[in-house]
Amino acid sequence: MKKILVTGGAGFLGSHLCERLLKESHDILCVDNYFTGTRSNIVHLMNNYQFEVMRHDVTFPLYVEVEEIYNLACPASPIHYQFDPVQTTKTSVHGSINILGLAKRVKAKVFQASTSEVYGDPKIHPQPESYWGNVNTIGSRSCYDEGKRCAETLFFDYYRQHKLRIKVARIFNTYGPRMHPNDGRVVSNFIIQALKNEPITVFGDGCQTRCFCYVDDMIEAFIRFMDTPDDFIGPVNLGNPNEISVMELAKEILDLTGSSSKLVHKALPSDDPKKRQPDISLARQRLNWDPKVTLEEGLNRTIEYFDNLLREQEQVQLL
Repeated sequence: MKKILVTGGAGFLGSHLCERLLKESHDILCVDNYFTGTRSNIVHLMNNYQFEVMRHDVTFPLYVEVEEIYNLACPASPIHYQFDPVQTTKTSVHGSINILGLAKRVKAKVFQASTSEVYGDPKIHPQPESYWGNVNTIGSRSCYDEGKRCAETLFFDYYRQHKLRIKVARIFNTYGPRMHPNDGRVVSNFIIQALKNEPITVFGDGCQTRCFCYVDDMIEAFIRFMDTPDDFIGPVNLGNPNEISVMELAKEILDLTGSSSKLVHKALPSDDPKKRQPDISLARQRLNWDPKVTLEEGLNRTIEYFDNLLREQEQVQLL
């Protein structure tokens, strides 16, 4: 049993991680400022005596005693991270400095949730960890992309300078229950629009590709990575390498929901990558990990979640 801090613990990935760590009988301190995380994601954990919640913004120092840290704190969808881009950069940079300082003080092992966005709009396909990326430093997405790149720099400098035990994971597109319904991501957008029989918004011609990893598979990778020897620090790509176009995804969701929605096309946002696919050879080799949940199975679980969420919202409106 360990004392583990999860920043961003009330968010999509954070809440699933807290749930998994509690099942392994660890003491969990969930820290979140509720900018994108919600209490509803963790309310089912509140009665567990090993679960503690603290409302806190990681851009301010945190003084707690823990053995391991998972740093997941940062808005991860364009709608949310572009809402206050300066704060987004501060969350990645100041937040990392504060979390690394805490880890140094208490000698904790610390996991950094980095992102495939460090590769930008890649020129290499699929993307290996050795690829340095193709990123616009002054674009509308740069607050997130460059913030995460700087955070990786800080983690590796703390490793080299202070011998900190670090794990840096580059997370590719992940989906599943508890995604924020208004985060603007393609899976949640398509599902909600389909369930409401509203037009499904496809940006560009829909030929851009993505790879989608179900949340349970991603959390399994987190745990396995954190349990590796201290000399394996990453960065390591975590994601599902099965590539699908945005148009194919839209049609799949239409089929699974039985929706009467029509497809509508809008202009592609600036700096939106045309292709995104992880090379997970390193994760397969060092973590003995491969995603297990098929896209159809994962989408069905996610559709069920959003269907229930929409029904609950309708009932509240009727009261």
